[in-house]
Amino acid sequence: MKKKLMIFASSLLIGFTSCNLDINTDPDAPSDVTPDMILPAAENVIAWTVGNAMYNYAGFFAQYYEQMPEAQQYDALIEYDINPSSQIIDRAYTQLYAGALEDLKTISESEDVTPADRFAVSVLRAFSFQLLVDNMDQAPYSEALMGSENPMPKWDGGQAIYEGVLAEMEEAEKELGESAMTCTDLLLNKNVSQWVGFANALRLRMYLRFIDAGVDVAGYTEKVKSLVTANQFFSGDVKFDVYANETSKYNPWYGQNNISLANNHCASYPIIAYMSQTNDTERLAYSFKEAKATKKYEGEIPGVKNNLKGSKFNKDYSGMQYYATKPVYFFTQSELRFLIAEVYIRFINDDAKAKAAYEAGIEADFAARGLTGADALYTTTVSWASATTTDAKLKLIYMQKWVALCYMDHMEAWSEIRRTDCPKLSSKSAADMASGDISGYEAGDLIAPMTNALGGQNMIKRLYPSYSASQLNKNTPTGMKLTDPVWWDKN
Repeated sequence: MKKKLMIFASSLLIGFTSCNLDINTDPDAPSDVTPDMILPAAENVIAWTVGNAMYNYAGFFAQYYEQMPEAQQYDALIEYDINPSSQIIDRAYTQLYAGALEDLKTISESEDVTPADRFAVSVLRAFSFQLLVDNMDQAPYSEALMGSENPMPKWDGGQAIYEGVLAEMEEAEKELGESAMTCTDLLLNKNVSQWVGFANALRLRMYLRFIDAGVDVAGYTEKVKSLVTANQFFSGDVKFDVYANETSKYNPWYGQNNISLANNHCASYPIIAYMSQTNDTERLAYSFKEAKATKKYEGEIPGVKNNLKGSKFNKDYSGMQYYATKPVYFFTQSELRFLIAEVYIRFINDDAKAKAAYEAGIEADFAARGLTGADALYTTTVSWASATTTDAKLKLIYMQKWVALCYMDHMEAWSEIRRTDCPKLSSKSAADMASGDISGYEAGDLIAPMTNALGGQNMIKRLYPSYSASQLNKNTPTGMKLTDPVWWDKN
């Protein structure tokens, strides 16, 4: 009950801070709230961001779902019809800066907190800035959150921000000692070991991006090997698990898309094709409903909705399952195991440990969803033995990670697709597939939308900077394209 009351109170801050476009101040934040009560508000805002705003659009980009034929709320997202003034990321941007990061700054500057509290703050800052970079490539960092001293902060490059927040975590961890947390913590229940494990998982994720970007490959390779060998990671999932099946207490994506804006999402063709081919029946049923017209799982080909108007209807595609109390995942155990499997096969050359981590990743995902029968999947259609080369084994890891992040962490799914180039982009056109010609299509491959504002086989690689920021800050970068990759995306 305490968690539910606190989350209801902190959820009110979302409405307040969404009206504030100045990332350096938060005039609506109460000035007399003590630091121990500010942390859960910051955690809640981050959860809303990664579990609703970013979660929604990234799910389209990862081709987990499409726009229902008889609705149009998200037509721009499925057709990539986005321009600098579309404000796709604006609310998430404002929430992170004026809400979460401002609150975290208040905690870190307080004399009433411990080194453990400050370490938790450094981890949440790293996570928040990672999200901003993975969306926009650049963001205010070194000059951000300075209030009236600098109302127009510069935008730092993504690599510099990654390096900066990693250094922040290192410095904060050096001060830990035997310190305990005093701040109320709804994410990891004041468990400092879990916070260290979360930090190490973020390091692993970020180090791999340095490697694949070609930055100090030897150095970061040694870092990932050391992390995996030490195995000091979190147990379970890092999740914000506070929601209730009551008005104003729902999971944020559920409240937005099953209550406020219902009947907008249907399954996308690539995810349905792959999970059907691998006979992944338990997780299919967890995420999607059978199409009413066929009583089968049916996915909509990306970007065909307005081309097939009048011939396809909501009943022809699988709708989404909805969960009012589903947690928001900051980092799943499943993703962590798949990253570990990748390190074992790519850099340590230990096939047995890679296999064990791969299978543990599938097991962890089934467990997180309350499902059983993972072994029936990884001993048959997606067995480690079915892949006979390193590249094939990496593809197994990446594809199963894509499946495991579906309905769990869509932002990370979109990022990992860009890092690994898996699922790869099909050479098959959506127009051919819509006409019934699926010859040559490999189940799971992404499909460039049939109506595609970017043209041809182009896919979205990043978002434009916040439009509201561009109106307030002359230092906001301009001139980029949606097809320009973020700094670590070399595919």
